[in-house]
Amino acid sequence: MPTVWTYERYLDAMAAGATAYVTTVAGTDPTTPVPTCPQWTLADLHRHHGTTYRWVDHLVRTGTRARIWSRDVPKELPDDPAALPDWVAAGAGRLLDTLRGTDPDSPLWTWGAGRTARFWPRRVLHEATVHGADATIALGGSPTVDPDIAADGIEEFLLNLPHAAWIAPRLAGAGPDGASILLRPNGSADGWRILFTEGWFEWGRGDEGTAEVTGSPGDLLLLLYGRLGAGDPRLTVSGTGSLLTDWLSVLTF
Repeated sequence: MPTVWTYERYLDAMAAGATAYVTTVAGTDPTTPVPTCPQWTLADLHRHHGTTYRWVDHLVRTGTRARIWSRDVPKELPDDPAALPDWVAAGAGRLLDTLRGTDPDSPLWTWGAGRTARFWPRRVLHEATVHGADATIALGGSPTVDPDIAADGIEEFLLNLPHAAWIAPRLAGAGPDGASILLRPNGSADGWRILFTEGWFEWGRGDEGTAEVTGSPGDLLLLLYGRLGAGDPRLTVSGTGSLLTDWLSVLTF
């Protein structure tokens, strides 16, 4: 079970994730299609990712306890798509400065579990992790994720899942009562167990499941986010595979 990270560790990892994203895309063709984000190009991915940094920065700077939509936040988008990676980097840098100067326990609006500023470095870290994978795939590479970051990302995903208003309604009855899915890291005796109960789900550690999928922590994280399919050769599925695929089909972030 990953240890609870400090606020500072999340900030440092978030900074590294932003740098990695920008390094990956610097100098690349912004019209490159992104297969994992259908109908998007790299330019669209940059705009989305850079907007997230500016949106969260606005939330934290204002200390709002009410939702503010990202569309209502100034973005200062460059006219030249080739300048978008630098624009992403600037947004990330500004957000990091804001978060470093913010009490992590200050009350703040969030969409997930936890209503303090502490929520956001963790969320933005994993946002950058997944979109970094999107960019790598678009450019013909095979993404890898640091095992510690991936393990924390899996737990962050499962923790926030019931609060994701665009997904939660579909989670009801997503699996039969008593059935379970085990996400097992390679070489581990146990893993993350999702148990379906009373029309809902709960999660924790476990060593068996009705359906099991084994892979690196990074590949398991990318599976949850739909960046890898259950049939990918980097993953091994056993048990009732249809339970896994049915559940994954509702997890469209």
